Amino acid sequence: MILEEEINQTHHKKQQKGVDSDLRYLSPLKIETKIEKKYCYFKKRNIKYIDYKDPTFLIKFLNAQGKILPRRITGTLQKNQNKLNAAIKRCRQIGLLPFVTDDLR
Repeated sequence: MILEEEINQTHHKKQQKGVDSDLRYLSPLKIETKIEKKYCYFKKRNIKYIDYKDPTFLIKFLNAQGKILPRRITGTLQKNQNKLNAAIKRCRQIGLLPFVTDDLR
């Protein structure tokens, strides 16, 4: 009789643990990561004019396929991002940067 009660209790505990572990995986995991503060490259270095004739500088703001990186990745301000986009497009027009490539870097 005592043995049956102990088996029932352990079985009941195992079922409770199983339910808890299932619920644990249904909720999103809380992973604390250090979020780096993004800053505007141009504001930090006090750059007022983005030169379109300098492709080595402009390559920093392109990905491997030659696409312009968005603000959410680079952290630049909207005003500077617009200047950067115009400079990259001008540089492409005069032939210093490719429009599309397989491996830019």
